[in-house]
Amino acid sequence: MNHPLARRLRRAAIRHERRCRAPAAAAGPAPAQGLTLAELLRLHGEGSLPVLVMLLSLFTLIPVGGAGWFVSFFIVALGWYWAQGRERVELPAALGRLALNERWSLRSLHALAWLYRSASRWLRPRWQAWRHERTRGWWGGWIAVMAVIIFLPLPFGNVLPSLSLVLLGLGWMFRDGLALLVAGAAGIGALAYTVAFGQLAIDLTQRGWQWLTG
Repeated sequence: MNHPLARRLRRAAIRHERRCRAPAAAAGPAPAQGLTLAELLRLHGEGSLPVLVMLLSLFTLIPVGGAGWFVSFFIVALGWYWAQGRERVELPAALGRLALNERWSLRSLHALAWLYRSASRWLRPRWQAWRHERTRGWWGGWIAVMAVIIFLPLPFGNVLPSLSLVLLGLGWMFRDGLALLVAGAAGIGALAYTVAFGQLAIDLTQRGWQWLTG
């Protein structure tokens, strides 16, 4: 099964690649070819909350200076909207203008196409208790907690919370409770990593202080 979004993003990747190659054959400087976050969202055809959570979480993994720190604030707000039962949220203009370079634009389109194609193959409606409307408040809080971890300056500290939020968005879109359960497991791993790193930092600080004052 090939999800319609996967086909749409694959076609967008092909168009983008052709557009990027065209200036190479023409004289003069090449115009900027990167995609913005708003353009990626428009390719989805909707601004639903699960789509926004997933896209913004993926965006924090892309090497754009300060993107993870900046985007994490809005992800916290999405957690609040999720808990309130909102289905759609407008993307702020400042976030929508965040742009990828040519290489990462193409990689993102291919990665999203692969993600939806894989999700349509493996995810299906099941374990609906995890997706019940009464769990919205719990998941809203979970989104906020993952966003806080993404904000923290930990080495590779944004990988597991971002993965948790991507699985949460996909699980909600495909009504797959098992994906939501795996999202929770990834988030627990993120929490464990954060606590372990914090404990290590405290221990090293104490030892350093003892050495300086000893």
